[in-house]
Amino acid sequence: MAKKIVVIGGGTGTYVALTGLREYDVSLTAVVTMMDSGGSTGRLRDQLGVLPPGDIRQALVALSESDEVWRKLFTYRFDNGDLSGHNFGNLFISALEKMTGDFSEALKLASELLQIKGQVLPVTYSKSDLCVELEDGQVIEGETYIDELESNKKRSKIKRAYLKPTAPINEAVVAAIQEADLVLIGPGDLYTSLLVNLLVDGVVDALSSTKAKVVYALNLMTKYGQTTSYTGQDHVSDLEQYLGKGVLDYVLVNNARPDDDTLKIYEKEQEILNVDNLKENGYRIVHADMLADEKIQKPAADKLKRSLIRHDPDKLAKVIMSLG
Repeated sequence: MAKKIVVIGGGTGTYVALTGLREYDVSLTAVVTMMDSGGSTGRLRDQLGVLPPGDIRQALVALSESDEVWRKLFTYRFDNGDLSGHNFGNLFISALEKMTGDFSEALKLASELLQIKGQVLPVTYSKSDLCVELEDGQVIEGETYIDELESNKKRSKIKRAYLKPTAPINEAVVAAIQEADLVLIGPGDLYTSLLVNLLVDGVVDALSSTKAKVVYALNLMTKYGQTTSYTGQDHVSDLEQYLGKGVLDYVLVNNARPDDDTLKIYEKEQEILNVDNLKENGYRIVHADMLADEKIQKPAADKLKRSLIRHDPDKLAKVIMSLG
């Protein structure tokens, strides 16, 4: 019987993990954040009152077995006019939601059209925003404001994160986690892609009670404004602040070094390679080369800041599939 794997996250990290894992004989479920508020997704959310489609779209494309033209169409981004910055796939999913009056029905139709291998589940169907309270008392509301901080500006360390309003778990997510053999958290930005899912009521309970192996894929680099100057241990400590201790079974750590020119670009943005200072504490640490060999070229129409380096889908999947 095919191993059942659940991937929790959002954005590029989840896309990479799904892209690699789909090449194996596995049953895949993507559990995706619904709190994105930036870029094309944020505009659609604000102007049309729809649920954010962007992270869902990326997961759908990663699992799609349809003709290449459909996959390209769902990633196409307009570069001028009133639609500048908008992604066709986001527009399509939002149009389906408006047409059907139901995001779950829109997702079902998009999944059928793209002939996905596995399933994509929103972590919640409720409208909510990620908020953080900083150590200096400042409160920031909205994923995009937490995510995007210019390198010449300073921000106090995040003290706690929460959702406003609170959001209940999609019951299909509970079932997927309970039936899974392995649950992967990450890779992705710690607060805006990963912890945002754990803040949904019911997610931590499901992870705490599942018999599945729970795996955390540590990010390659720190994220300025979210995990500034963090070490690997800092990431795990923040994760366990919400997940609880004793839930993680494995932490995956990349041990390949990007080239110096790339690291210098990151350093200008006050982002550094994650320092591996982890010590096993109820979980096993797995070190491996999981770095993609090619640097990412961002489309000109994409207005958001993106990572230059990423996990390699095949390398990451190989490590995941090797776990007991």
